[in-house]
Amino acid sequence: MTTCRLRSFQHTIEEHGLTLDRRPLEILQVNVGKLCNQACQHCHVEAGPKRTEIMTLATMERLLVLLEATPSIHSVDITGGAPELNPHFRTFVKRIRAQGRKVMDRCNLTVLFEPGQEDTAQFLADNQVEVVASLPCYSKENVESQRGRGVFDKSILGLQKLNALGYGRPGSGLELSLVYNPLGAFLPPPQAKLEQDYRRELKNLFGIDFNRLFTITNMPIKRFGDVLKRHNQWDTYMELLVANFNPAAVDGVMCRNLISIGWDGAVYDCDFNQMLEIPASGKATTIHDIPSFAVLARAPIALADHCYGCTAGAGSSCGGALV
Repeated sequence: MTTCRLRSFQHTIEEHGLTLDRRPLEILQVNVGKLCNQACQHCHVEAGPKRTEIMTLATMERLLVLLEATPSIHSVDITGGAPELNPHFRTFVKRIRAQGRKVMDRCNLTVLFEPGQEDTAQFLADNQVEVVASLPCYSKENVESQRGRGVFDKSILGLQKLNALGYGRPGSGLELSLVYNPLGAFLPPPQAKLEQDYRRELKNLFGIDFNRLFTITNMPIKRFGDVLKRHNQWDTYMELLVANFNPAAVDGVMCRNLISIGWDGAVYDCDFNQMLEIPASGKATTIHDIPSFAVLARAPIALADHCYGCTAGAGSSCGGALV
């Protein structure tokens, strides 16, 4: 049972004389389904092999129409679950690329060895998709404590497979980013230093190259939130986030230039609000209800206390540390 009483996030940013206003929309983040071949402890989506929520082709078609009408969007960030398990994933990627947009695929690496996915790495390379790959540590023991037995070895094989296609190699144009999540109720270490450690260990042990490392703070919601409560760490973790609030991180939080779309077409300010079903603009809205993304331009960003996770320490976004 939790007893922690926090100063609200809204109160905290106001106390610092800060506001969270929208900027021109640059990134469209799309969750194409909660189906995944893994069930990680830190997963705020609560994705897994038994989830049935999958974005339909019709919903993707509507997104493509809205995307075509929004030239300020330069990147589409495709998430899951394991995005590649959506049966329309490749069609969606090709249609986005045909519009001249960058595509990022949030890949868990092990999905590349699932039945029917044997040529997925080649597909990603052929379409110049940036791969954003989850690898919570370069240590086998640490990875498998969070993600399950056998995941580390498959992840390394996945990275080597991507490297063989040119991903992460100088001059290839194929970008490979790695994602670090803490293995417990603590903040990520400094991103630049950890990236150096990853480069050294992965290169020396496995010959692996990559372009950059993102450190992302675990959000105290859904599956990770349940783990915190089960181990009586909820209050301590929330107090850690609040104590490490960094005003400088507020300027770069992802909700300012990003819109997140759920598998059913619902519109949210970020991926975390999506999982808590906190709608954008304060009311339930889907992409079928709006004529364009422009109608969201003046809508306030929905805030809650989990937002402390994005502004603690060096800050955290889908693109890693903020300061």
